[in-house]
Amino acid sequence: MVSLRFPFSFSQPPTPKPPNASTSSSFSTSATTASSVAAVCGAGIAAGLALSQTPANPLYGNAFSSLLSNLLLKTSHFSPMWGSLSLSGSSASVAEPKTGMSFPSVLKDSQRLLGIGLRKKAVLGLKNIDVYAFGVYADDGDIKKVLTEKYGALSAAELKEKKELREDLMESDVSMTIRLQIVYGRLSIQSVRSAFQESVGNRLRKFGGPNNKELLERFTSQFKDEYKIPRGSIIDLSRDQGYVLRTTIDGQEVGSIQSKPLCRSIIDLYIGDEPFDQKAKEDVQKNLAHVLQK
Repeated sequence: MVSLRFPFSFSQPPTPKPPNASTSSSFSTSATTASSVAAVCGAGIAAGLALSQTPANPLYGNAFSSLLSNLLLKTSHFSPMWGSLSLSGSSASVAEPKTGMSFPSVLKDSQRLLGIGLRKKAVLGLKNIDVYAFGVYADDGDIKKVLTEKYGALSAAELKEKKELREDLMESDVSMTIRLQIVYGRLSIQSVRSAFQESVGNRLRKFGGPNNKELLERFTSQFKDEYKIPRGSIIDLSRDQGYVLRTTIDGQEVGSIQSKPLCRSIIDLYIGDEPFDQKAKEDVQKNLAHVLQK
């Protein structure tokens, strides 16, 4: 059994104080508010249910496959989880504070959780939908082996300001996993496939050049129509040694592709210059510094 100290910190949004909130000894949980979104009528509106797109927010640019009618949005607030967690194996976990989705602090025995975040998407420009929570993991030993020579002499404060640290992590052959946990219960695998076509396609053109259509198709074709992804489903996108991207859905491997540009493109979505969650990227930077200072 592996015994690890996990004194990492994860950024937490401020917790609002709703009326009649109840408090427990472990978490401060707001009274859950369910607000129904008014039914959207008319075939024209239904056909035009498209999600907003920006260069920094490319995910789910295509319309959801079904009408988002009578959508019930629930928000749970948890008290911040700062401080030190002692791990025994991978039993300890950290929760994404808004959704409560739980991520093990250690994955695959040696990959440490560096940051957690939330992927949101605007619907009709009116309401943000929590699509999935995600965790960013990297192998402790690989980080020290690959990055210590260049960064080992720097202080923690210097490392936290070094943009090149994240760049080198994304470029290097460090084993990493991006774990996605589905929050939105009506998300279809077709939507996931279309979203990656857009977001990963943009990154591939940036890092691998324009002639990567076949590579993108090989990746997105792994998300076949027969796969179901209800709320709580887990998708792991893992970069193994040799720049092999391995994709699993709820523990079942659905494909692997050896490609450095593809691995870089996937990781860039979460800790690159235009990440899905800025605070998650900042946490990864701070916790990378901690690993190198151990």
